[in-house]
Amino acid sequence: MQIDIQARHFSLTDALRNHAERRLRLALTCCNDHVQRIVMRLSDINGPRGGADKHCHLQVVLAGLPDVVIEDTETDLYVAINRATDRAGRTLMRRINRQHTLLKQGGPLPLDPELQI
Repeated sequence: MQIDIQARHFSLTDALRNHAERRLRLALTCCNDHVQRIVMRLSDINGPRGGADKHCHLQVVLAGLPDVVIEDTETDLYVAINRATDRAGRTLMRRINRQHTLLKQGGPLPLDPELQI
């Protein structure tokens, strides 16, 4: 699982990077086989003015399925990361379980753009 963490409009500290990586690995461990890459963009929308402006944008690139994109905005960036990673884990589980159910039932598979003629 390749993890890319980017910070916009502030410098990314080692503590914040470690927290984000730890939360991603914890939330997405169950789906490791399906996850190709994760891009997390952290930003401070209002800068030093404060407010509920710490934004976490999470894009999970899956093998053979559409990407999962989760966003959360909070006053605390750690809380935004926690909420976004938790939601991503639940969303991935639902999507993968749905895919397995469709395969068992012999239903249509999602279209893979690389395989289309």
